[in-house]
Amino acid sequence: MEDERNEETEKKQTFEADMKKLEYIIQQLEEGDVPLEKAIEMYQTGMKLSKRCHDQLQSVEKQMDRIVNDTGESLPLELEDHPSN
Repeated sequence: MEDERNEETEKKQTFEADMKKLEYIIQQLEEGDVPLEKAIEMYQTGMKLSKRCHDQLQSVEKQMDRIVNDTGESLPLELEDHPSN
């Protein structure tokens, strides 16, 4: 249980750190003061960070789509019907 928490915390920190790096790169590229070669390098780094963040979000989404019942069995998450649906 403790290992799972540490792993989740590490993933979250990594995701947040990656997002900060990505935001910094975007800001630098939008300002336009970056030489072309450096801009290409930053763009490639940004694309890698973007893919990694996207993959992490998809992984979390899959985890969220399943719930664990009282017996420890994993079940798909079923949304309740609301009158507005």
